[in-house]
Amino acid sequence: MRLVFVTGSLPSGGAERHAMGLLDALARRGHECHGICVKPLQVPLAGVVRSTTPHSLNAARYLDKRAIADFAAMLSSIRPDAIIAANGYALMYATLARHRAGLNCRIVVTWHSTKLLNLKEFLQMLAYRPLFWLADCTVFLCRRQMRRWRWRGLLSRRNTVIYNGIDAEAFRDRSSLAQRQELRRQLGWRPADYVIGIPALLRVEKNHLQLLEAVARLRRQGIPARALLIGDGELRGAIEQRMRAPDLENVVHITGLQQDVRPWLAACDVATLCSVTETFSLAALEAMAMGKPVVLSDVGGAAEMVEPGWNGLLFPPRDIDAFVDRLATLSDADAARRMGSNARRLVELRFGATTMVDRYEELLAGLCRSDGGAAGVACS
Repeated sequence: MRLVFVTGSLPSGGAERHAMGLLDALARRGHECHGICVKPLQVPLAGVVRSTTPHSLNAARYLDKRAIADFAAMLSSIRPDAIIAANGYALMYATLARHRAGLNCRIVVTWHSTKLLNLKEFLQMLAYRPLFWLADCTVFLCRRQMRRWRWRGLLSRRNTVIYNGIDAEAFRDRSSLAQRQELRRQLGWRPADYVIGIPALLRVEKNHLQLLEAVARLRRQGIPARALLIGDGELRGAIEQRMRAPDLENVVHITGLQQDVRPWLAACDVATLCSVTETFSLAALEAMAMGKPVVLSDVGGAAEMVEPGWNGLLFPPRDIDAFVDRLATLSDADAARRMGSNARRLVELRFGATTMVDRYEELLAGLCRSDGGAAGVACS
């Protein structure tokens, strides 16, 4: 198959990582894959895509007619069987460029959102919704997300769920006890400390301040909790201000952006996401593959990856009392090891990259074989 993958920007969050990872995997299986980024590329791209360097349309504004024309010219040259767009913004450019090129190749959109966070996103959805109706297929990331959006009228001609998957072997914890303790020592922390990691960009919806409050409460209970914030972002200033309070002094560390999160996850006893909105977190899967039990807010597909008490724990979003209770439960080292081992096993069985790529390959092949889906056929 000839496939074009479109993202709004690179590198960025989970949607972009998902798209480029899928591009790489299908290219390794012998498919002709091209990557397109609407906005100018940001550096570094290391670790985002390996098989090819994505082409940037260098859009100078939200809806850039010149960028659409360039995209249409590329489609006319490639004549793809299908275009795979990551989220609504990329879908808009894919739909307009396909129309301008006069092609009827299939359009598939992978939808990574569960909740509209502000007025801007609500207004954008008014423009995107008709494009979903015209798309050949929407891929949702979990069943809860699909139910929510179908109830709100977000439908394509075909709708399906394909869970995110990761390379479980790449995220196998190969670090030694001495290496993990050395990293803690460099942070000024003790081997016996209870280290809670949160692998997420420092953004409002990730709700890091709730973790800081939970750590302060745990320490008041006599649990030597510390927080390791693996990432960076616009909320850093507010987080650092809270870190300077006496009850959190020297117990929280921000790593900044990391190309390789594995050493930091290895140093943690448990991983958490206390997001107010999430769809199906790659970061949570990576932590589980590292053998870490997870404590997740019960949003998006969290309940589809965590069986409470077996491989992790769930809590109602924003419920600080429940959050502290779940974290306190996993301060027991035996419980954490048992659930962490089960977390690793679940990723291997259900959420491996090979399983995910198989599903996408089957979906795309079926769409391209169906009537009217031949590559490069001009629209009448």
